[in-house]
Amino acid sequence: MKLISHLDADERSRVVTVLALVDELDAATEVHDVLLDGEAWAADLRGLIRAADGDPSRLAVAPSPRGTLAGLRLTAPVADPSKIVAAPVNYRDHQAEMNEDTHIDGLGVFLKAPSSVIGHGGVVQLPYDDRRFDQEGELALVVGRTARHVTPEQALDHVFGYTCLLDITMRGGEDRSTRKSFDSFSPMGPWLVTPNEVGDPSKLHLSTTVSGALRQDADVADLIWDIPALLSYASSVMTLHPGDVITSGTPAGIGQLHGGDDVCVSISRIGSLRVSVDDQAAVHCPTRGAGRGPVPPPTPTHTVISGEPPSATSQGAP
Repeated sequence: MKLISHLDADERSRVVTVLALVDELDAATEVHDVLLDGEAWAADLRGLIRAADGDPSRLAVAPSPRGTLAGLRLTAPVADPSKIVAAPVNYRDHQAEMNEDTHIDGLGVFLKAPSSVIGHGGVVQLPYDDRRFDQEGELALVVGRTARHVTPEQALDHVFGYTCLLDITMRGGEDRSTRKSFDSFSPMGPWLVTPNEVGDPSKLHLSTTVSGALRQDADVADLIWDIPALLSYASSVMTLHPGDVITSGTPAGIGQLHGGDDVCVSISRIGSLRVSVDDQAAVHCPTRGAGRGPVPPPTPTHTVISGEPPSATSQGAP
């Protein structure tokens, strides 16, 4: 089941479902109302996760008078998580391209501000005109049940669903949570897909394009800490609540964003999240982190037109 969040006329969050086998959203996409234990649900997704006790099998659908997505104002699937737990340097190829001497084993996890969340079709606002900002496409999960000291073997039982996430990042020496928490820096969506439709998350494939050029192309199986290990570790540090988001890290292929860019992260069996980039309100940065911290590659690892395989010359050196 694909669960989509939107705002109603009273600016309240509501959730509907998509049943069709579609990867892309458009106004003609058919939607259905959500039933929990046979009763219509008329509130937000985080509330639904709590009410269902993290069990998607309690959900069903009914015909909706809305009919299609036309006219709905989409938000992120969970627009107000209590926290976003993020994994730094969780692919070895990304470790190499960033010239990092360590990875998640030595770094643990960090937090992104919930206020950085936007949804499918949103706009990433670049805050500064004198700093570098990169895209990082990632697989994210949404927690279904309260988790504390969960073992890797128990971890997937605490997952309510999966989604695409873009971890937009300012490069430099400031703390990770600062560089990644600007408003609009956590696009998420287009929907939440329940585990029964996703299957084994290690079998998924991720790609990211920027204005049609392929930048990231990776198998989720290449994660250093896989989804069960990541959720288990995060739950040993902090209590995870229903609706919390855990994002798994990005593979090689990060690259600089500019105003006017369109970014798309696609994950097999999940879908495609699309956002645009704007820099019209950018000002000079007041901090002095530029030139410090990990050194990103000057050009993306992959720089080919989407749909064409990356060549040896286009991949370049880390």
